[in-house]
Amino acid sequence: MEFLDLIESISENDASGTRLYGGEGRRARGIRSAPNYATMLKEGVDLVTKVAQGNRHAALVFEEAMSTGDFPLIFGDILDRQLLAAYREYPSSIEAIAKVSTLRDFRQAKRFAIDGADGQLDAVAELGEYPASAVTESKDVLTVTKFGRRLPFSWEDFINDDLDAFRDAPARLGRATRRTEQKSLTQLYVDANGPHASLYTTGNKNKVVTGNGAASSNPVLSVGGLQSGMTVLGNQVDAGGEPIYIEAVTLVVPPALEVTANNILNGTELWLTEAGGTSNQQLHVANWMRNRVKLVVDPYIPLVATSANGATSWFLFANPSVTDRAALEFARLRGHEEPEIWVKSPNAMRAGGGMVGPDQGDFDDDSIQYRVRAVFGGARLTSTGGGKLTVASNGSGS
Repeated sequence: MEFLDLIESISENDASGTRLYGGEGRRARGIRSAPNYATMLKEGVDLVTKVAQGNRHAALVFEEAMSTGDFPLIFGDILDRQLLAAYREYPSSIEAIAKVSTLRDFRQAKRFAIDGADGQLDAVAELGEYPASAVTESKDVLTVTKFGRRLPFSWEDFINDDLDAFRDAPARLGRATRRTEQKSLTQLYVDANGPHASLYTTGNKNKVVTGNGAASSNPVLSVGGLQSGMTVLGNQVDAGGEPIYIEAVTLVVPPALEVTANNILNGTELWLTEAGGTSNQQLHVANWMRNRVKLVVDPYIPLVATSANGATSWFLFANPSVTDRAALEFARLRGHEEPEIWVKSPNAMRAGGGMVGPDQGDFDDDSIQYRVRAVFGGARLTSTGGGKLTVASNGSGS
């Protein structure tokens, strides 16, 4: 049934088949000229129907016909599915901490922000003139970049590959794309020393401190440190001095802090020491952080932050889906939001005529080549106020 459903879906999309065929290097397809799709599909359906009815002759014909050369559309569909399945299954924190968008081309895209005139109103005296207010404009720029990789194999590689080690190339390329995206995102907010120096600055007031002095900055991840981080984030104000309302936050940590973070967020109760009166008081409260903070573990933090801070840095981001601004933006090319796999069409045909599938190799050297293409990019939205929607500590305790 799955085979029949696939054939039927291809038939319904037959109008797009012409662009999938013809020319070397077409996307995940391996034919140089367009065949008669309707005839191919009808013959395929008739053959499978006879096999399902128990026709032994049809079963033998079907077994001989089941090659990627005779079912190029299905072969291409399988490649796409393998690539996208691996790409979608690999974990990603992009949507949790960055605004996600699409760009229509490779040129710079500008992100503008208007500030002013939305603060508290002034009192107006009787017959008094209404005071005027000014607005200011700021902008950030964003571009996308093309990424890719080519995997060449020989025909002999595929013949000897009884474990199908090479036929999982689409899945490998899918995982490679997701990993490249994830590391690109990490590099927007992490540098070699921990929190990125261009994003976490004194001017943005987004470095976590536990007191008033430099000696109390960069606390380790703990209940107290997280409480200080939430306080710093909650004290942020916009360009007009108005508070920035933050409904939910994401805590991002390296793998070394995953256990600590889970212990903090999944505990049912918190024991806190709170100053009050003439002495400190022990407070026993329900763990309110469980409903306010979402945890994301980014394995690329210690790979980007190559110092000791790579194992101790932690970050808080305002949820980008519920705020009108974001600290980071991650963009993909419109119409190419997901990676695309290509296979090089063989420049050959059988002596007796007929199509040759991509797994038969190139005419000159029997080479078989896969290629993946992905287009994306990201930016720190510091000029438009994004730096006020994230705070961080390198966890050094000093």
